[in-house]
Amino acid sequence: MKRGNQSSVSEFLLLGLPIQPEQQGMYYALFLAMYLTTVLGNLLIILLIRLDSRLHTPMYFFLSHLALTDICFSSVTAPKMLMDMLTQTQFIPYAGCISQVYFFLFFADLDSFLLTSMAYDRYVAICHPLHYTTIMSQNLCFLLVIGSWVLSFAGALVHTLLLAQLSFCGDNTLHHFFCDLSALLKLSSSDTTINELVIFIVGSMVITVPFICVLVSYGHIGATILRRPSIKGICKALSTCGSHLCVVSLYYGAIIALYFVPSSDSSTDKDVIVSVLYTVVTPMLNPFIYSLRNRDMKGALRNILRRGAFSA
Repeated sequence: MKRGNQSSVSEFLLLGLPIQPEQQGMYYALFLAMYLTTVLGNLLIILLIRLDSRLHTPMYFFLSHLALTDICFSSVTAPKMLMDMLTQTQFIPYAGCISQVYFFLFFADLDSFLLTSMAYDRYVAICHPLHYTTIMSQNLCFLLVIGSWVLSFAGALVHTLLLAQLSFCGDNTLHHFFCDLSALLKLSSSDTTINELVIFIVGSMVITVPFICVLVSYGHIGATILRRPSIKGICKALSTCGSHLCVVSLYYGAIIALYFVPSSDSSTDKDVIVSVLYTVVTPMLNPFIYSLRNRDMKGALRNILRRGAFSA
């Protein structure tokens, strides 16, 4: 795609994480372990759901897509960050930077939509248990997932096309460990009014609206439990929704801290640290949350291990 004003910047310098040079080795080992845990843990979730027929339900169908999304989301930024820490070569070409922005936004939006679909699934399961199988049909599940992918693709594409129209002259230094959209807009020598307006509109559609839907779903779940209060009902609701609530809290908590809490010019390091939580830590924690708090997942893992021990 041809940009309106040809940019003189052919690459960007990523300053990376705000850590001391003598601590690079320690943090490299830490983040490498976290990334490998993210990939292997989420692959394990996908494998368990695939192999255990008892997990072939709408909730685990959405969970398998969320696990795949988390692998991809973390892979957009973590390998480049690890490579930069290892080689001390912190430059990224212009095309690579634009591509990273697109895939980062795509998988971040997809995470949001999938978490919303999972919240709706829990709402139907608890508030309308007798109609659950009818409402959460296979067709609806496929439609929700396909719709999530299409909307995420469209939202990320709009931001990327508008970003490609901007000019970057002079300073090419990004105070970040990846190509963050807001950091790139600050560097641009073009008028970014339209970009910022689109960020507000599309951000409302892919983050704020899904977040409100999640809150409404859990509001109805809470009201349903309170109408029929019992220890057994509360325990069942917590076992059913606890894992999802933990993941939602981590995901939207990081987004709110990063994009909705007012920041000053001196808070760049804080934004970078919160971004690490958002892009590396949260995807790594998801497998632990769903495996340690979920009896079905633990049961499926035990069955697979028994099968492996028996065959051996």
